[in-house]
Amino acid sequence: MTSVSARPTTTGTATPSTDRPLIWVNGELKPKSQAMVNVYDHGLLYGDGIFEGIRVYQGKIFLCKQHIDRLWKCASEIRMTIPVSRDEMVSIMRKCIEANGLVDGYIRLIVTRGVGTLGLDPRRCPVPGIICIADQIALFPAQMYDEGMRVVVANRPKTPIACLDPRIKSLNYLNNILAKCEAIDYGCHEVIMLNVDGDVTEGSGDNIFIIQGGQIFTPPSEVGLLEGITRRFVMSRLAPECGLKVVEKSFRLDELLKAEEIFLTGSAAEIISVTQIDQHDGKAITKSTRISQGEGPITNTLRQRFRQIVTSAVVPED
Repeated sequence: MTSVSARPTTTGTATPSTDRPLIWVNGELKPKSQAMVNVYDHGLLYGDGIFEGIRVYQGKIFLCKQHIDRLWKCASEIRMTIPVSRDEMVSIMRKCIEANGLVDGYIRLIVTRGVGTLGLDPRRCPVPGIICIADQIALFPAQMYDEGMRVVVANRPKTPIACLDPRIKSLNYLNNILAKCEAIDYGCHEVIMLNVDGDVTEGSGDNIFIIQGGQIFTPPSEVGLLEGITRRFVMSRLAPECGLKVVEKSFRLDELLKAEEIFLTGSAAEIISVTQIDQHDGKAITKSTRISQGEGPITNTLRQRFRQIVTSAVVPED
């Protein structure tokens, strides 16, 4: 079992620009320049592993228990046993936060299948690897949180649940990355992904909500999406506190384009409005739909309440 009492490694030739953050790699805190994994680790060879992206606010791990619960559930889904207890995993995260003096930031928690052979057989990987990075993240330009963002509909569909369930937050993110490449090709920061049946699912790394007639809707997980922790927070706490209700229902692109407001959620993205949706034919933009001139009033209410919560003295950790 991996120890959680290791002290930061101080050997090596790390410089101030490469020694931070200190990163937990299989039982040791190491400078960024020395934080390495074995090239035979199946996480590297095959994307065989799971991860969590977790926010830190006011030095506290936001919705920590929910992230840990999902990590253990995903491990079970890919038939992997995490080699430390849940309490020990939380202790690893807290050590990384403390070692890096993090007050507000982001944790990337990774569990790989571990070191094995060049073959696929997971039985050849006796001990899963654990990596924890506590650092900063900024997905989108700051002004987009006030002005809203433009996105494009991806031609590439979401991987079907029967092939690889998107509810498993695995290291195999190539479907999402290739969709992200479509966004980059058309000067966007994000995409809207449809499933093979044409239902709206999510972005490349964010869940999606629409507002119509003062009511909030979001696709159900059955259409093929990650059950985001921030998505759940919006549904279970944020919306009710603002006197709103979220309904899960399937919808297609035409309904999305008729929405009065659209916003995306994610641990890294937080809450951000979508104000324009483009469509393309693989060569050029063929159609553009303006949703609104800026962040809508309901989205703004939710985002402002979110900021109040995460900047308060009592940041929820469960």
